[in-house]
Amino acid sequence: MARRTGLREFQLSVAERLRTASSQAALSSKLGFQVGTDNWFVSLHQVSEVVPVPAMVPVPLTHSWFRGVANVRGNLYSMIDFSAFQGGDPIPSGMERRVILVSDRLLGGAGLLVSRMLGLRNPEQFNAATRPADAPPWMGSAYTDAGGTRWLELDLPALVREQRFLEVGA
Repeated sequence: MARRTGLREFQLSVAERLRTASSQAALSSKLGFQVGTDNWFVSLHQVSEVVPVPAMVPVPLTHSWFRGVANVRGNLYSMIDFSAFQGGDPIPSGMERRVILVSDRLLGGAGLLVSRMLGLRNPEQFNAATRPADAPPWMGSAYTDAGGTRWLELDLPALVREQRFLEVGA
């Protein structure tokens, strides 16, 4: 009987370690995307989902980076061109474009238009790099991957607190 109890405790211990490891992996996983020529990633828990670019209705008297509003499954979302918001060229139309919907826990009804998705990334496989001196407050750390490509981390909570992000009127 003591042997069964020991085996059972061992199995429970292994199961608990697996659960902890998978939840830590989910927390450390980042969603990679490209905006112009820059590679970015964002924490998965800050994103509700990624969708193809929906039809957008332009809103007059707004900044050029505010692309308009879109209906995503019955919910109205503000669409922000992330490249133009940063002062770059607007994201051109194309099949790879996507919209990253910001988690409702951060800001309800906001989507970032990005050039293309690059899949899940594990930041533990990256090396820390020097963050640009003129980086905005919503740009987190900078990294390089094994091939030397620079990656920037998007701090969505900081972005949605940015006054300019919240005031879309021109």
